[in-house]
Amino acid sequence: MADCDDVLRDLFVYLDGELSIETRAQISAHLEGCPDCYEVLDFHAELRQVIAHRCREDLPPGLVARVRSCFGDGAVGGGGGAGSATSFGAPASFRLPEPPGGPLRL
Repeated sequence: MADCDDVLRDLFVYLDGELSIETRAQISAHLEGCPDCYEVLDFHAELRQVIAHRCREDLPPGLVARVRSCFGDGAVGGGGGAGSATSFGAPASFRLPEPPGGPLRL
């Protein structure tokens, strides 16, 4: 059976539904008998719902374009030419992926 440390370590993976059936069952069993861990789970589950509900507004016009322009032609770190690197070490050709579900919404 999972203990509090296990539950708290895996809480976000549990909420994302990305655990094995066995691990999920162990954490669920622990949550049924541990009000402290359940309270943490309940808080984070509700927080996710509030964020999902409140963050549905469209971004202001032009914001995405302005943010992308900061990275130079869509590449992270600017268009420093072939073989150059970004400030965090990624190749200049590294492109920001499109977020799941399409353009960002706030």
